[in-house]
Amino acid sequence: MNAELNFVIDRLGACLMPSPLQGVRHTGDDERILYGSRPDQITTYVAAGEEPPAMELAGPRERIFFDPAKIACGIVTCGGLCPGINDVIRAVTLSLHHHYGVRKIYGFRYGYEGLVKRLGHVPLELTPEVVSHIGEQGGTILASSRGPQDPGEMVDTLEELNVGILFAIGGDGTLKGAGKIAEEAKRRGRPLSVIGIPKTIDNDIAFVQKTFGFETAVAEAHRAIYAAHAEAAGARNGIGLVKLMGRDSGFIAAYASLIDSQVNFCLVPEVPFTLDGFLKSLEERLARRGHAVVVAAEGAGQELLATTAERDASGNVRLGDIGLFLRDAIKAHFARAGMEATLKYIDPSYIIRSQPANTHDSALCLLLGHSAVHAGMAGRTNMVVGLWNHQFTHVPIALATSARKKLDPEGWLWSSVLASTGQPRRM
Repeated sequence: MNAELNFVIDRLGACLMPSPLQGVRHTGDDERILYGSRPDQITTYVAAGEEPPAMELAGPRERIFFDPAKIACGIVTCGGLCPGINDVIRAVTLSLHHHYGVRKIYGFRYGYEGLVKRLGHVPLELTPEVVSHIGEQGGTILASSRGPQDPGEMVDTLEELNVGILFAIGGDGTLKGAGKIAEEAKRRGRPLSVIGIPKTIDNDIAFVQKTFGFETAVAEAHRAIYAAHAEAAGARNGIGLVKLMGRDSGFIAAYASLIDSQVNFCLVPEVPFTLDGFLKSLEERLARRGHAVVVAAEGAGQELLATTAERDASGNVRLGDIGLFLRDAIKAHFARAGMEATLKYIDPSYIIRSQPANTHDSALCLLLGHSAVHAGMAGRTNMVVGLWNHQFTHVPIALATSARKKLDPEGWLWSSVLASTGQPRRM
């Protein structure tokens, strides 16, 4: 197998204990789903006499590694808020309790800080009663934080509490931290399962088809776009400008732009544009139709801004504010041209992030949570549960964090956006 596509999942050891979860379809350890679905992605390997890359399927196993009566489990949430975090906490807690009979489940407070004993964050004991209605709330009942902590101190805490499985809900930085915890436990010879559940509202985790919260974000983004369109259409030369999430990947902006065909310009990080080219196209749009709606992902047009190499607590480069930049640039352009224009700027980012998950995302959260529990009980570690070709899968953390998933400027999605908006391919 191509070393860059090594989907082998680490295991803590042989699974010798019959699973208490009966009456369901058990997944065989040899069940896989092909990574590539097109013929040309498969025939190259076959011609070379190699097995095409394939992912291990998620699901309950007939035999498990851990004795549920002898271990505790832990859940931690890190990074920014996203619709559905509480749904995942609930799904993991209920599956551990009802499917496997685990009775000690710790919710670590304030992200990885909660795993460092000297910081004094007392874990929350999670029970079916505690998590009963949390899916109705946005945010996370465990709170969150950004930034790394010492893996040694975190494993010390897990050992002291007899935690056998740690579920880490978070994005790229969280998953890298989870990988370091797994490595430290392995170095100590500690049988600790570390399972990542990918949380990124931007849908940019590699080798994962879709992350929870994304559909809710697109639906809520449309509410902002609807308002921007109403404002723009209600004024002569009206312009509605909406900034959406998307540091490195423009999936939210792209999909939100496909709803109702109200967006006339979609700006994403993967497709550079010039300010002059954009303003010229915007002026032409106003001359033709009298109003325009512009959607910009937060990572779009960063090459136009005076930014620094400063990084935030998660290690991400601090972005310039493309929304405010475009707002001021558009106003200045039409003032210089002596052309009256009315601009309304909307940034709904924090409103969107704090929403409870919609029904479809809630179902995805439940299935990801259950898949994570099954993987942990079966002794998998240093891995992420994901979705690929509509099947739930296991992906090594190293592979999931090897790159950010990005929108393909030559692919069908971006082509559809161009057809819907009518914007030039190059600006």
